[in-house]
Amino acid sequence: MIDRIEALLAEGVRDKVYPGAVWAVGDSAGVQASGTTGVLDPDEPETPMRPDTVFDAASLTKILAVWSSIGALWEDSVLDLDQPLGSFWPEVENRPLGQVTARQLLTHTAGVPLRAQLKSLYGTREDDIRRGVLHEGLHRPPGEAVEYTDRAALILGFLAEYLAGQPLDQVADARTWRPLGMDSTRFGPLPAPIAARCAPTELDPETDTHLKGTAHDFSARLLGGVCGIAGAFTVLDDLTGFLRYMLDASTAPTEAGFGPEWTSYSLTVQTNGLEPARGLFWHPAPGTSDEQDVWVHYGFTGTGMWISPATDRWAVLLTNKLYYTRDRQPLTDVRNTFRELAFA
Repeated sequence: MIDRIEALLAEGVRDKVYPGAVWAVGDSAGVQASGTTGVLDPDEPETPMRPDTVFDAASLTKILAVWSSIGALWEDSVLDLDQPLGSFWPEVENRPLGQVTARQLLTHTAGVPLRAQLKSLYGTREDDIRRGVLHEGLHRPPGEAVEYTDRAALILGFLAEYLAGQPLDQVADARTWRPLGMDSTRFGPLPAPIAARCAPTELDPETDTHLKGTAHDFSARLLGGVCGIAGAFTVLDDLTGFLRYMLDASTAPTEAGFGPEWTSYSLTVQTNGLEPARGLFWHPAPGTSDEQDVWVHYGFTGTGMWISPATDRWAVLLTNKLYYTRDRQPLTDVRNTFRELAFA
C-alpha cells in the first residue's frame, strides 16, 4: 500500500496537480503509514513538504470548528437538531431562516441560498454581513432537496456562537482543539513564524503573491479570518488525533466537547431518500461499499480526510493544489485512488 500511495502522490507532483502532499493512514491505535512528497513552494524548490507543514484547511473548517462545536452543544442537550431556529434564536425569529432546523443545515437540505456572495450582497461590515445572512430569504422550501451551500456552515457557526456565548474560534479551541491536543490548529491570519511553514495557495491579484498564512476563502477574510465556511489552518498530526478520537474517544487526553454518540450519529444517512445522500456534514465517499462505510469531507485548497468506523480506519491527504488551479478534476482522480489504496 505504502509504495503505491507514494507513487500515486509523486505522479501528482510531476503532473503539477499540486506542488506537494502530506498524508497518513491509520486506525484507532494510531498512524499506520505516512509520508510526504514534493515541495512546499515551487518558487523555493529546495524546501520540501514536511510532516509539520501548515495547511489552509478550507472547508475542513466546517468539520474541525463547526461540526465539532455543534456536536458538543447537542451532546450537552443545549441544541435540539429538529427545533426550528426561530423558536429559540431571536435573530432569526419571524425571518425565513426561522423555519429551518440545524439538522437541515447539517444535511444541506435547508433551502438557503446556494452561494455566499457576502460582499456583493451585504457589504464589508461584519455586523451587516451577519444580519444579511441571517435575514436572507430561502432559495427553496426546507427539506425539499439536497443542495450543497457554504451558507449552511456560516449560519451554524453563528448559531454555535449564540448558544455558547463565545466567538467560534474560542468555542472550537475550548471544546475540541485544546482537549484533543490540536495545538497547531487555529484560525488565521497566522503569525509570521507559523506562516513561514504554511503551504501557499492561490495567487492573490492584489499583491501578486500566493496566499500564505491568510485564508484563501474570501468570506473568511471578509469576516476577519474566523468563519464557519473556512479560515482554519492545521497540520497532519492534529488531524490524525482528531480522527483517532472519532474512532475511539479514549484516545483523548481529556474529554472533548463532542463524543462517540455525535460521531456515530453523524456518519449515517440523514437525508430520507433524497440524493445525494448526506450524513451530518459528512457524506459517503463515492464508490465505497456498505461494508467499508467510508465517509469523507474535502477542502477546496486541496485537503481531505476520510473515516470508516466499520473498518476502524481513517486517512488524511493534504495538498496545496490551489497553487496551480481551481480545476477540481485532477485532484479528484488522485483523491479517489488514494482512498481506494488507503481502505483496500
